[in-house]
Amino acid sequence: MESVIERMERIDAKRKMADFNVKMQMPYVFKKKYAAIRAREFVSECDRRGLNYHVSVGGLDSIALFLFLHSLHIDAPGISVSGLEDKSIQRIHRALGLERLKSAKKDDGAPWKKPEILQEFGFPVLSKEIAAKIDILAHPTDKNATVRHAIMTGETGAYGGHQKHSRMKLSQKWLEKFGGYGNADEGTDYKIPPFQVSAKCCYYLKEKPCDDWAKAHNSVPFLGLMASEGGRRAKSLKMNGCNYFGSSTIRSAPFAIFQRDDILRLVRELDMQWKSGWKDEYRAKAIAAGVIIEGFEMPDSIVPEIYGTIEERDDGTLYTTKAQRTGCSMCGFGIHMEKRPHRFDLLKERNPKEWDYWMFRCCKDPITGDQYGWARVLDYIGVEY
Repeated sequence: MESVIERMERIDAKRKMADFNVKMQMPYVFKKKYAAIRAREFVSECDRRGLNYHVSVGGLDSIALFLFLHSLHIDAPGISVSGLEDKSIQRIHRALGLERLKSAKKDDGAPWKKPEILQEFGFPVLSKEIAAKIDILAHPTDKNATVRHAIMTGETGAYGGHQKHSRMKLSQKWLEKFGGYGNADEGTDYKIPPFQVSAKCCYYLKEKPCDDWAKAHNSVPFLGLMASEGGRRAKSLKMNGCNYFGSSTIRSAPFAIFQRDDILRLVRELDMQWKSGWKDEYRAKAIAAGVIIEGFEMPDSIVPEIYGTIEERDDGTLYTTKAQRTGCSMCGFGIHMEKRPHRFDLLKERNPKEWDYWMFRCCKDPITGDQYGWARVLDYIGVEY
């Protein structure tokens, strides 16, 4: 079996990542043209293969992608599990005429709800990659023994190239808090959290319904991903580039080389077009499609209210005055790195009742029967609220 290290050498990953990093430092005008070229190339290749294409839309980045493709005359339909998003984002989705999907279904045929996901699988905290590792530690099997050992120690097997200090290992800070599941095997004395941790929420609430729609429509996605956001996807984007046609995955991420400032500059440009005619155009389309009714009040801006407004700092870079990132109101990925007011602080300002529910009452302790929520999780990882 080819090891990870051998594969990296075979595909010349270091050079590809270095070239990608250079593109990330290029000026905005270059990046915008580059994104247009990559998007058109993806469409051309999909046409050649007999594939349809669509945009998976969530927050501001993918809203911008949907409208950017429009500006290129690429007619890619938009889909979204819109109910997961903030009300102000849902309003933009309706104005754009997106097809709204429901979360994946449970065995009884009913769609999964957010509290059920937390109760059944655990809380999405720290990052997708870290949460997935903690989940593996908490559910040991013979098949994942080598992976669990790598998570605890950094020592990998043959597939990992027999490394001694691999990045598979959880940081010591989080091993102290979450590594107790491996104490018996590794002879350690780490803690076990008083709640479950999982990254499965995204799969059941968003990824699976979008994947199912794509399969049913012979369609592959445009995604608003950026390597600058970091996380486990950043390395994949840098190695595989904007457009990827693999054996099991096909996708386009035209904004892969963008920084946050670049996407906000593009949003400002697209917003001008919205106010100069697109708004009326989309209103007519959405009414004709039955997505909105005649009395629906179209938003004056494509920037959802949850983000505030786009302003410029003294150094010329752009920022949003409220939320910098959005997602499910019960998502905790990256919360430990946010400055206050963080996402839960802002939720409290917007909707105190919803904040109270997610903080204290969304789950039931299986041992005591007590209600609890994100407050227990944030206390455990040292995040104030």
